[in-house]
Amino acid sequence: MSAKLLPIPKHLICSQRHSRTLFLNVTTNLRFPVKISTHLSLLLNEFPNHRWRACSSAANGEDKACSNDQVSIMDEAREAVSEFIQETGVSMEESLDIVIKSPNYMKMLMESIRDLDELSLWNSYCSKEEELEALSLRKKVIYIAKEKGDSGKVAFLESIGLSLSSSMRIARYLSSDTLPSLIHKVKYVKDLLFSGFDDEDHVGKIARRMMVHLSIPVDEDVQQTLSFFEKIEARRGGLSMLGSADATFAYLLESFPRLLSLSVEFHMKPTVKFLDAIGIPQDCMRYVLLLFPPIIFYDLETDTKPKLMALETVGIVDKDFGKTLVKYPWLLSASIQENYREILSFFEMEKIPKVTVDSAIKSWPYLLGCSTGKMKLMVEQFAELGVTNKKLAQVISTSPQLLVRKHQEFLKVVSFLEDLGFDLETIGRILTRCPEIFAASIDKTLKKKLKFLAAIGISKRHLPKVIRKYPELFVSDTDKSLIPRLKYLMNMGLSKKDIAFMLRGFSPLLGYSVEEVLRPKVEFLVNTMEKPLSDVVAYPRYFSYSLEKKIKPRFWVLKGRNINCSLKEMLGKNDEEFAAEFMGIGRMLVLPPPPVK
Repeated sequence: MSAKLLPIPKHLICSQRHSRTLFLNVTTNLRFPVKISTHLSLLLNEFPNHRWRACSSAANGEDKACSNDQVSIMDEAREAVSEFIQETGVSMEESLDIVIKSPNYMKMLMESIRDLDELSLWNSYCSKEEELEALSLRKKVIYIAKEKGDSGKVAFLESIGLSLSSSMRIARYLSSDTLPSLIHKVKYVKDLLFSGFDDEDHVGKIARRMMVHLSIPVDEDVQQTLSFFEKIEARRGGLSMLGSADATFAYLLESFPRLLSLSVEFHMKPTVKFLDAIGIPQDCMRYVLLLFPPIIFYDLETDTKPKLMALETVGIVDKDFGKTLVKYPWLLSASIQENYREILSFFEMEKIPKVTVDSAIKSWPYLLGCSTGKMKLMVEQFAELGVTNKKLAQVISTSPQLLVRKHQEFLKVVSFLEDLGFDLETIGRILTRCPEIFAASIDKTLKKKLKFLAAIGISKRHLPKVIRKYPELFVSDTDKSLIPRLKYLMNMGLSKKDIAFMLRGFSPLLGYSVEEVLRPKVEFLVNTMEKPLSDVVAYPRYFSYSLEKKIKPRFWVLKGRNINCSLKEMLGKNDEEFAAEFMGIGRMLVLPPPPVK
């Protein structure tokens, strides 16, 4: 195919489908086949379905000609913008990538050119030496791009995922930045916030918990952060995508438009260095900054350090402070700090030691966002079950999450236990001993344990006794703990009936580790003591005694005296009773050593 030079008429009219006059007063030549730069061709081939592709194949030759003309004009415009961006110090590859990914910016430039064409206003752009007829499309594009005054920043911001309107708004904060420095800044921030995420969903889970357990009036910093979270939550994938740069970065810039105006060397890096100095691990830095972006804006001397000093006065800053801040970055906000003081005051009136409160907060920092009014409702509910003062402190230390539990959910667990036959006083004792039960799901956890116990032969009549003596069964992992221990005992020769009988007499049986407790004691019983396994069916409490401190020493004493007795007789007596009966003395002072093998 030979190349021909074809002039474009000043009033190029397409078919009915493209009835609008296209680019009036354009006087240039198109060469067919159209020549496109190698770099641009590669990028266009990489995005074959991009919205920039002009009209799709038409039904007749005239429409195809119009489509080819549009593609050629847009190619020339894009090359002009790429040239303009390169003049700011950006490489050709980077400039082409920006142009390819900023279609709305290109559309804005071309619409401005069209408007000037229609109004014949190009005279104001022509120099005295330059004739209007010689003003090519390339020059028009560059003139308009320069007239925008953003030096290509708007195109770049759109290319990283922002809308055109957001790009223009944010670019106003960046007048002192060059485009190369802005590109460098974006790479730094992305690496700081998103590189090395092994579990992108983890940071989203923390954010969701922080939002769910927030019940106090918040300051502007937290409110701005919540708005950012809500934007992420509204898109596909929700807060699970918070750790993804592709899903989050544009929303982060829209929520905090001044972020890219901060200096990398004089603000961002010193902030990161300071956070590292107060104990935040490098691999956790991104969690803190994503969960509470306002920290990035804080001035170290006038904001961050004074906030830390305020926390030091109430004693919450210690060697573990960095870990607490990773779990709950809002701790540096004014509203959360004020609520912390109110929490301390509330529990002081309840006679709960401050050390207990601080320990609870380190374990479950979401308490910091909970109002004291909501906590008071739960504390009053505990009191109705007889859990106050020291017992209350024990519950708070073990399961602080109960303080932010929904009141109705807590009462459902109480009703569930009442249905099993427990009175309120017993339920209060269960709460004190194993408060985790009241934070568990009835359907997914508690009922599942009842089903497990029923399957091994624990009847409804014996169930209250088993649970009362060892309520921890309710929160033991069925698949990872209970079933493996059950299988081990059955593999040793015990039946389900035997195990059910043992549980009725000694509920903690399935609470013991196979490797650390069950196996060593079974092996000593069978191999060394030469007793049948049926002996532990009659006395399952055998597993509760220390192998090294009680079982072995007493066995060697009995063996040395050639005394044969049951496990209960051997282990059920205290030291004085054992010494009096089997050693003929009032007190067992020195334990004999085991025989030399």
